Amino acid sequence: MYAPGHLGELAQVIDPQLVDAVLEETGSRERRVRLLPARVVVYFVLALAFFERSSYQAVWDKLEAGLHGIAVARPCASSLSRARRRLGSAPLRRLFEILAGPVAARTQPGSFYRGLRAVAMDGTALSIPDEEAVTWRFPKHGGRVLEFGYPLLRLVALVECGTRALLGAAFGPDTTGELGYARRLLSHLDASMVLLADAYYDAYDFLEAVTGTGASFLLRSTRKRRPTVRRPLPDGSYLTTVCAGRLLDAESYPAHELITLYHRRWQAETCYFSLKSTILDGRVLRSRTVPGLEQEVYALLTVYQALVRTAGDLVTAQPGLSAERVSLIVLLNAAADQIVAARGIAPTDPVPLIGAIGRAALAGLLPKSRRWRLKARVRKRNSKYTFTAGKHPRTAQAYTLHLEMIKEGGLDITNSD
Repeated sequence: MYAPGHLGELAQVIDPQLVDAVLEETGSRERRVRLLPARVVVYFVLALAFFERSSYQAVWDKLEAGLHGIAVARPCASSLSRARRRLGSAPLRRLFEILAGPVAARTQPGSFYRGLRAVAMDGTALSIPDEEAVTWRFPKHGGRVLEFGYPLLRLVALVECGTRALLGAAFGPDTTGELGYARRLLSHLDASMVLLADAYYDAYDFLEAVTGTGASFLLRSTRKRRPTVRRPLPDGSYLTTVCAGRLLDAESYPAHELITLYHRRWQAETCYFSLKSTILDGRVLRSRTVPGLEQEVYALLTVYQALVRTAGDLVTAQPGLSAERVSLIVLLNAAADQIVAARGIAPTDPVPLIGAIGRAALAGLLPKSRRWRLKARVRKRNSKYTFTAGKHPRTAQAYTLHLEMIKEGGLDITNSD
């Protein structure tokens, strides 16, 4: 019964002992042994993130495909759905909280600035099913005439620059702004960090709260701010007053370095690209209930963080290798192959830092040169111009133009209708 509960080689990162401890801590362990034990259901939910295009039954078949000679149950889709509901979201949330955290060592390039760990905070939106069971919690966008697009789930994450590891995440309806979720992540900041964020985060009370954690911050301000010049600095910048900060010494933290540092904020965007376009493949989340959506998002974040930690092991084993050269697509596909083959579940002794997933990643390293950040254009699911639909003619229209030339004072004047 427990045999299908695995993630291939990735079970060495999310091992059965950890899953059992989380189930015990969250009170989610089954009272009697079923054909689908809670531990197996946790791995099944995690496996759903690897095979977004597959049905419940197909994902279960992948989990048992490599279990040669072991007779396992083959539950129907409704049984798997009920098992997900019994499990709830608490175990997946706790798994993510355990795996979340910084990955970079002090020598990791791109992750530190003058001894401070560079972290970025930003938000994004995930599309969820248009079902009455979820729209009460995640309302659709609408105007005076009609609603449009998919309901949206807002996700705000704190990301370690360089490795793109998740330090924390908060999500919920997009009726709450990014700052509302960002405040839930302040406990992950401390005096060893410098926070990079967009102009949306320059609210005074938020920056004051960031300062209270001991962390430094570097943000781009909005055009609405008209700061008073307190003191010009030799490098062309100047001091002003918003709230207390630590990066105010122009000699210790030159302006040109801060400008370069600020661009690392885009690591958060790369993280979201990996979640939404690489793992989710641009698809709408599959869960059709609010608890199911929470469970699915935490599973998605947990799988992503497990892959990032695997990349961190490669950097540890290969000094000088930048984490930015490790392709998440290669990691994802290699991990999925190990799930289907059911290999690497039980590690050898001693446990190698580089396994089959790591070897595939090393064979497919990205080039050292800076890559172009490109993404194919897609049709927006929630266009703000939906209200004009049906108001434009569907066939060609004929128009008559009347032009009249009038000569006045030696000048030709054109009059048109």
